[in-house]
Amino acid sequence: MEVIRAEKMGFCFGVREAVELSEALSRKEKNKRIFMLGMLVHNEHVIEDLRNKGIEILEEETLLKNEDDLKEGDIVIIRAHGTIKEIYDRLEEKKVEVHDAACSFVTEIRNTLVEMEKKGYDIIFIGDKNHPEVKGIISFGERVYIFKDLNELIDSGIDKNGKYAVLTQTTLNKNNFEKVREYINNYFPNAEIFNKICGATFVRQKAAEKLAGEVDLVLVIGGKRSSNTRKLYDISKGINSNTYLIQEAKDICTDWLVGIEKIGITAGASTPEEIIIKIENKLRGIIDV
Repeated sequence: MEVIRAEKMGFCFGVREAVELSEALSRKEKNKRIFMLGMLVHNEHVIEDLRNKGIEILEEETLLKNEDDLKEGDIVIIRAHGTIKEIYDRLEEKKVEVHDAACSFVTEIRNTLVEMEKKGYDIIFIGDKNHPEVKGIISFGERVYIFKDLNELIDSGIDKNGKYAVLTQTTLNKNNFEKVREYINNYFPNAEIFNKICGATFVRQKAAEKLAGEVDLVLVIGGKRSSNTRKLYDISKGINSNTYLIQEAKDICTDWLVGIEKIGITAGASTPEEIIIKIENKLRGIIDV
């Protein structure tokens, strides 16, 4: 029996940069209060580690209701998913020191949205309207139609002759994006399509797809609130019915492993290496590798 890692998995560069920035600030600015805006990344272990380093959590809702106690000179770190325009404006008013750890892909989509609206385009956005990344991006727009998937777009009855820029959530499944692209190209003559899906997300999805077809069982490691982890799970589950989403080693059920010869593991972009290693060690304690 063997344990096989996906070729690409775990921390993406955006998450790594956000965590490294936060850790560096916690070491350098010991005389200042440091806050992360909500969950810096969607992984509970990472958040707990940062809290242990002295970084407090500032909830967006608290700031929006003006119930915070921020003072001039405090440090606020914008999470990797970015945030809404009103939050940026509030932080500027409060004269705090802002460090924007928003992923460069998120920032690029946001900038494209603003630029295309200035050029007279309405925005078609494909993504989860309840996800913080999406909420943040579309808050910078004024003429945005948001759809969770191709079916919702088809059912919307939106004017196909309008002038649209088509944007997506960074973690959108690549196959779903291609379906949207084909439909837009066929039915929307005045649309411009922007492929802004995160490259790290795409290679992780392809690696998970490949792994699922080569092993008897797949463990997808990541936070249950993580969109990219959920998409890895969905991709793998569609290929290999023995796919399980876990957050840590204690979630492994030994009954899953009965009769299994090859175990594949992959991990979401916010999953730290130390969690992956602990799970591998747990597996090696259960099985002969």
